[in-house]
Amino acid sequence: MKKLLFLFISLWLIVIFLFNCSTSTITTKRNFTHSSKSYYTGKYKNLFTELLNIPENEVQNKLNQIFNYFFYGNDSTERIYYPVGNDMAFIADVLHDDVRTEGMSYGMMIAVQMNKKKEFDCLWKWAKTYMQHSTPDRMGYFAWHCKTDGTKLDLNSASDGEEWFVMSLLFASAKWGDGEGIYNYKAEAQFILDNMLNKDQSNESKITNMFDKKEKMVVFVPTTDDSWFTDPSYHLPHFYELWSRWSKSNNKFWCDVAKTSREFLKKVANPVTGLMPDYSSFNGNALSPWNGGNENFQYDAWRCAMNISIDYEWFGKDEWQVEELNKILDFFYNEGIHSYGNIYTLDGKKLGNEHSIGLVAMNASGAISSTSKYKKEFIQELWNVKIPQGKYRYYDGMLYMLGMLQVSGNFRIYDPTNTIIRDCDEIK
Repeated sequence: MKKLLFLFISLWLIVIFLFNCSTSTITTKRNFTHSSKSYYTGKYKNLFTELLNIPENEVQNKLNQIFNYFFYGNDSTERIYYPVGNDMAFIADVLHDDVRTEGMSYGMMIAVQMNKKKEFDCLWKWAKTYMQHSTPDRMGYFAWHCKTDGTKLDLNSASDGEEWFVMSLLFASAKWGDGEGIYNYKAEAQFILDNMLNKDQSNESKITNMFDKKEKMVVFVPTTDDSWFTDPSYHLPHFYELWSRWSKSNNKFWCDVAKTSREFLKKVANPVTGLMPDYSSFNGNALSPWNGGNENFQYDAWRCAMNISIDYEWFGKDEWQVEELNKILDFFYNEGIHSYGNIYTLDGKKLGNEHSIGLVAMNASGAISSTSKYKKEFIQELWNVKIPQGKYRYYDGMLYMLGMLQVSGNFRIYDPTNTIIRDCDEIK
């Protein structure tokens, strides 16, 4: 009898334990509905295969073809990657005959995603040698553009370059491991991250932090003249989420910046078209400080759809992002899927008639996280367009290559810590 009673109690305790585990699991799923996203699962969608039924090997062959085109194609009509000696190289803006942190950091990101360590290291050494400052006031920042011989054309920094440098270096650390000196990728990324937030804010220096600590937002340019506003396409909440987990310092701040950026993008997007401006105030009002049309949707703003879409694919924190992407895709589809322009007022008046390949790529990237009934058409449009060539191949080409990687499921997180943290809010 005692044995039966003991067995009954034991079975009952097991049932209670299993029920509690089940309840805990259900609660976890309810609180973390985003846990099906790429950061948590390591899975990425290949929409060329899923929606267009293009074989995986054909997609990979096309990616290799594009990489070889931009990195090793014809000097005057195709390539934008130019070696310097045996251990350096730069990405050229061939239209303006200069080198920009935007292109160098994009080139590094493309190289790490394509597993091209040699090209990554060559680009990084050129950027480190010629673009990064070593003076106390600008320590860790990069001159946003230089001549192709390395001469700095402007000492100021464009904040998106540093953001993409950091992310590509952290991915490189995870993918290839850290080397010595400038090839200690994680240490180099941390050096930039630390300097973004530790500038002397006294009136004596015109150099500011790259992120406004009060607003918790990235600034347009980290100087007293240009740090009072921002560029919506510089807001990369998916990057900040990762920094909050991987940085050695300021982790809570990066978590807050990710949340602030997502809320900011809601304010700056037109409620009907979904379009965003090139520049805006921190409260979301479109700006054109130099009367250059930057209150409109134009070249910088093309990238907003990509950033929102990848953030949702990786983390899935806000369903508004899906609604926003649907608005953007629906707007451009109604403008003509094969002929929409490249510059618009935020309420949808066309100002530029060119059907730019860079914008085609960014809209296709936006389709990754969209539920628009037209998303397949945007993926097909990206697959069909010709690889950019000629004098405009730099910016269009970089966005085209990024879009192809993203839509094919080859724009991935490489974690140097190998530790999944369910939510950055858990970080103190």
